[in-house]
Amino acid sequence: MDADTFIGEGLDPELLPVEELADCAAAALAADGKRILSYGGGAGYTPLRELIGEWFGVHPGRVLLTNGSQEGLGLLARRLADGRPAVAEYPLDRRAERAILDARTVLLSVGIDASGMNTAELRQMLTEFRRPALIYTVPSFHNPTGHTMTLERRQALVELVRSQNMLQTEQIVLLEDDAYGLTRFDGERIPGLFDMSAGAATYSSSFSTTIAPGLRVGFMILAAALASELAADASATYISPALLGQATVFEFIRRGSFEAHVGRLREGLKLRRDTLLDAVAEHFPDGSCVPPEGGFYAWLELPVGTDSRTFAASEQGWAVPGTSFSWTANALRLSFASASPEELAARVERLATARAAQAA
Repeated sequence: MDADTFIGEGLDPELLPVEELADCAAAALAADGKRILSYGGGAGYTPLRELIGEWFGVHPGRVLLTNGSQEGLGLLARRLADGRPAVAEYPLDRRAERAILDARTVLLSVGIDASGMNTAELRQMLTEFRRPALIYTVPSFHNPTGHTMTLERRQALVELVRSQNMLQTEQIVLLEDDAYGLTRFDGERIPGLFDMSAGAATYSSSFSTTIAPGLRVGFMILAAALASELAADASATYISPALLGQATVFEFIRRGSFEAHVGRLREGLKLRRDTLLDAVAEHFPDGSCVPPEGGFYAWLELPVGTDSRTFAASEQGWAVPGTSFSWTANALRLSFASASPEELAARVERLATARAAQAA
């Protein structure tokens, strides 16, 4: 895949704790180099699994470390695929969509609005189609829309899956992708699906969004039997996890650097979000954009009839047409995490100029 594919995604290099991570990697090698430079088990670096288990109050045997959260989604989808469909909210991140479709399963879509997944639509879907093996949702700072599922919708979703699983032998796995949850910089935290389901929901997150994307360290919390199966699948897929990255993350957390870094990250993201929204209000006065309270992305909706594909291509991936995620041609996903505030303002101005040129 061309490197330009990732332009506009991830974090502004100024938000990355480069020097601290270099020191952590050196410390990890000095302390445990013989282990982390060798092959390891598919479940990942044991000290980090134990630490995450403590965070969530679960046995480390339920924790699976992955090469980013998308790898975990792909492993789970392939393990569950047995002729049953999967369900995800739309618009949907294109790479998450590909990870599910690569499992050779039918993917059904449920709409999303500013309150999150439409649980009434999901309830109706469950009466009309075969029970899905997997329901995939990004409830906090959704990619690509930036929307956050309300407490009421979360309660409805957890209860719907719980009641369905009580009535049928074909169980539904509810997967909460919480990659952006710790980036909240506005508003009050809403309990996660994992918390609300007393740990019954499957949980996924990634240090790509909170430390550095190049580390490629994600994690999942699963039922113990499913975690063991996916660990075996991981070994069969890529032989060994990248233990150096996982050990670096562990050292970064162990020495107390993680909390302070996430605090600085939130401040940086809020500044960039505000800069982006101010620029959008100035240059796209006919657009509508619900301010995200965290995450990396904002969803700009333009008047019906606008084809964002005609001018977004000039901006090399930080502004992605809505058609990359759904059928919404008049929308754009804008990344506010990937550049400095000054560059973001300039990007929005260039995008508006490209739009005007296309309309001329």
